[in-house]
Amino acid sequence: MHHILCGLAANPALSSELVDRLISIADDGIATDLACRGDLSRAQAVALAERIDESAVQLAYTGRLTAADIDPSVWPDAALALLDQGAGRSEWARSLAADPVRERREKLAACPGLPSEVVDTLAADPDVRVVAELASWTTPAVTARLAAHPHAEVRRAVAGNEATPPAVLAALVTGKGLPAARRCLVCDREKTPFIHDPQWLRLDCDLPPGASCDGSHESTVHDMREAALRNPATPIEAVVGFVDDPSMLLRWALAARQDLPLQACARLASDSAPGVRADLAENPAIGDALIRALADDRDLDVRRRLAQHPRVPLDVLTRLARTAKIGGTLLPRVAASSPTEVEGLATSRDPAARMLVAQRRNLPPEIRDRLADDPDAKVVKALAPHPGLTEAQLSAMVDRHGVRVLAKVATNPDASPALLEELVRHKPTVQKVFREVARHRGATASALLVCLADKQARPVAASHPALPPPVIVELLTDADWRVGEAAAANPSLPPAVMSDLVCQQ
Repeated sequence: MHHILCGLAANPALSSELVDRLISIADDGIATDLACRGDLSRAQAVALAERIDESAVQLAYTGRLTAADIDPSVWPDAALALLDQGAGRSEWARSLAADPVRERREKLAACPGLPSEVVDTLAADPDVRVVAELASWTTPAVTARLAAHPHAEVRRAVAGNEATPPAVLAALVTGKGLPAARRCLVCDREKTPFIHDPQWLRLDCDLPPGASCDGSHESTVHDMREAALRNPATPIEAVVGFVDDPSMLLRWALAARQDLPLQACARLASDSAPGVRADLAENPAIGDALIRALADDRDLDVRRRLAQHPRVPLDVLTRLARTAKIGGTLLPRVAASSPTEVEGLATSRDPAARMLVAQRRNLPPEIRDRLADDPDAKVVKALAPHPGLTEAQLSAMVDRHGVRVLAKVATNPDASPALLEELVRHKPTVQKVFREVARHRGATASALLVCLADKQARPVAASHPALPPPVIVELLTDADWRVGEAAAANPSLPPAVMSDLVCQQ
């Protein structure tokens, strides 16, 4: 019965009176669904938070509870949720900075706009995890101060903060101008020298695999450099030398930087690690020559990521479409194509080019209609969801290409109820069609009844408002709890049945 009540809690047609009744009996699961309701009143939100404390956080994040509703001594986590959104009160921050629960102080440290005295308190917190969280999000002036913190974990957090001044980031990478760190999480907990063997499972150790310290805090320093390399505020002059670093992770971090000089890009294009080359392939910093070189890369993921490059030449992109298993994705370069380029792709002799442009959903009608008659099933499959296609065009696609386009035709927003009924009765069947029709707004009751026979489509169909009410009621007792919950959330469930279900509790 619990899953039925969860479904009712999400039902948009549930009356306010029944919402009140559900609030009075709610547990954590029911409360989660109730807190998502768009029609929840302020009084109901307060009542729900009083019933289930944990829901106060969710209600605060969705704006159902405001500062006027929250007592931080009762709902400290909800107060933190509002502070996180910049909607809390400064006095809350002052009291929470001294909260005995470390996780709350840590959450507070990530909140924006904290009073300066609260920042100072958190910067001096006895738990380094709180200070590190502050360093990850605080202002340039505070990061500049924390960059000299004696704990390497705080410096690692400063290195990842994009508000950190460039000169400070450069100093963290090079070590120049900063006193040496005296501690790290490894030497805080273990006698050095220590290396956490990745294969060594110890329940009392939460250090990451590979963490090590011989007195120089080497693993944390490495992580700090990686964070700085990924930080776009770090001057390129301070990091470009890592292009030949023995650490694959540092080279990988460098490959994503969009300010890389071409010479560095060329070095990384021949890197032995496919992940480095894949990140580089998507990087707007690379030019035409490297794009064409990477198009022949032996690694499939490199070629697939190159297809996402915003400036990849269309002839290269067409070649990638044939070899890189791009799938049904509108690529950035195609989305940005000019009208002339769209026309050129649509009239290309290569079906891979026509398939690429068919993924657009804003094609001129004449191009859309031309592609609808394309002899290649992959092109038609890519085009089938395009709005504006007529029932005759969609039916013709099915007649010509059958099961290869059936599921995509079912996703077309303009597919008529009659066509949807034909799709679910098509022989041979395509299982995905039932799921697509079950979620289509134009599906009829008769089409949905067919969809109910499919195990995967059944929970989706059970939530469709076009389903006959007697069928919805019957589905409440389905052996699959997902089907019952979906039926309970169906807005076409008779109000009397909703009332009976709630009042039985």
